Amino acid sequence: MSLTEQQFFESVRRNPINGEVLSRLRPLQIPQGILTAGCLVQTVWNLKSGYDPQYGIKDYDVFYFDDSDLSWDAEDAVIRRVQQAVADLPAKVEVKNQARVHLWYREKFEAEYPALKKAEDGIDRYLTLCTRVGIRLSDYSLYAPDGLEDMWNGILRLNPLNPQRKLYQIKCMEYLKRWPWLTIIDGQTEDCNAL
Repeated sequence: MSLTEQQFFESVRRNPINGEVLSRLRPLQIPQGILTAGCLVQTVWNLKSGYDPQYGIKDYDVFYFDDSDLSWDAEDAVIRRVQQAVADLPAKVEVKNQARVHLWYREKFEAEYPALKKAEDGIDRYLTLCTRVGIRLSDYSLYAPDGLEDMWNGILRLNPLNPQRKLYQIKCMEYLKRWPWLTIIDGQTEDCNAL
């Protein structure tokens, strides 16, 4: 069984923070702005689990892409604009310029990271395939290169574009604590349970 695009949008909007972030950030016209990651996927998992839509969501990720100025100051200016727009929301909204990730990724995660060409490239490099989803702020269109079936069915697969198995296993274990019905693929369940 899978989820239609319409059902996905209806589910995501049942988390009021998602709706507020989408509507408040659209007027800011952030270049290639896209709401992505756990706030979307985990809302769906929460509803499927019978939980509150906001349960266990640590932050709300917004990616954008602007390679015209790769300085931290330029990214910080966008972060500040977003923070002003969402200051009264009871949630942490994280903003990252995907044009800059390659500049700091190696130091933080001890792995290489290529220079990206668009915001969606950052989503494409998530550790788990089923979390590769986003909603573009400009027109509220869906980005889901792997479709919605694995997400709906809670199937966790390692992303071959970012095969950091240890980080993937840690992420899987974090997910399983909150949504124990998820299934880990890649024959690594035993390894995950050993962490």
